[in-house]
Amino acid sequence: MTTVTPPHHRLDGPEGAPVVVLGPSLGTTMDLWLPQLPALSRSWRVLRYDLPGHGQEPPPSGPVTVDGLADGVARLLDDLGIDRVAYAGVSVGGAVGTTLALRAPDRVASLILCCTSPRFGDPGPWRDRAALVRREGVGPVADSAAGRWFTPSFTGADPYVAMLRATDPGGYAACCEALAGFDVTARLGEITAPTLVIAGDQDLPTPPKGHADLLAEGVPGARLTVVDDAGHLANAERPGPVTDAIIQHLDRTAHLDRTWKGTGR
Repeated sequence: MTTVTPPHHRLDGPEGAPVVVLGPSLGTTMDLWLPQLPALSRSWRVLRYDLPGHGQEPPPSGPVTVDGLADGVARLLDDLGIDRVAYAGVSVGGAVGTTLALRAPDRVASLILCCTSPRFGDPGPWRDRAALVRREGVGPVADSAAGRWFTPSFTGADPYVAMLRATDPGGYAACCEALAGFDVTARLGEITAPTLVIAGDQDLPTPPKGHADLLAEGVPGARLTVVDDAGHLANAERPGPVTDAIIQHLDRTAHLDRTWKGTGR
């Protein structure tokens, strides 16, 4: 059994402020969230982390599951002395947030699910992609990443594709296998955190219909925002409206939850 360890992370923003955790997507690092960092870190303590084999996080020593990734984030919060947070995640980062809200509802004061899903399609293609990357490296999936992640008119894909090219093949493949085994569709009604679902209207991997709409309909009281002219990494392609939606949701839910405290560490 793989030991749950806290992931590589970084804290920005004022000490003592309420904490928002930002989870990255498959094939990207914590720097996926750089477009949102200046606005969020003015009023929030921003905690970003890397997935196994991504960024500065070492490759996994064994199988990876979304449950295990969520437990790693919970362990990180324990180590930092943080009891309760807001959580925003893109794609697999959103799946981690959904799982954390189910496994540790007392820790999630507010939830933002961006370009993600309660189930990422049939398991077979994810296992096939994992096998391809283990066999040939990340090159083949990096070559087609811009087309999966962004609309054809977006000209800023290079930094994000570079994150994927630098990703450890074993870490990428293990996260693919984690997505293959992920399905919380039947449990969405158990989520108690106030939830915002953000979708890109041109998202190919997790289009609004069949993914974001299932989250918005399944999570009690969830709100859905669909961002125009945005693909799968909507926070990178359309940072303005995504950042605005996140801040409005955080401000609204912070006022609802008086137990949400920051950390001085």
